[in-house]
Amino acid sequence: MQLMEEIYEMYSQKVFLFLLSKTNNEHLAEELTQETFFQAVQSIDRFQGKSSILTWLCGIAKNVWLKHVRKHQETLSIEDAVPETADKKEIPLSWEQKEILQLIHNMNEPVREVMYLRLVSNLSFAEIGEIIGKTENWTRVTFFRGKQKIVKEILKDE
Repeated sequence: MQLMEEIYEMYSQKVFLFLLSKTNNEHLAEELTQETFFQAVQSIDRFQGKSSILTWLCGIAKNVWLKHVRKHQETLSIEDAVPETADKKEIPLSWEQKEILQLIHNMNEPVREVMYLRLVSNLSFAEIGEIIGKTENWTRVTFFRGKQKIVKEILKDE
């Protein structure tokens, strides 16, 4: 059990941020993070080491999130995408930032997922590549192209 405590300490924040990028809801991300680690404890004997622990945990987290979505069939508004600070007050966003979030939200997969994982979860390109099953270079190029689309849209509106 000591091993799982160490794994939790090392990876819980990254799993939380990964789930936050999926749910855009801090409380739901916390709940799903706990469920992810519960599932991980139950299946630790099946971890074969073919991927990093973070990749394994994010795979579990993604399945937990998908199960939640199927169960609740919820839709989230762009206002739900506003993260909260530690004291639970909303961070004020300017219209420009909301527009950027809207542009990201309207992107096709997998660009949207890469953008969220990088910007919201603050994962490295290598970690994103492991989660998505692509190379680090692919994630860098995809992120760069996503940024180019955002800049193009912003300049078009000015």
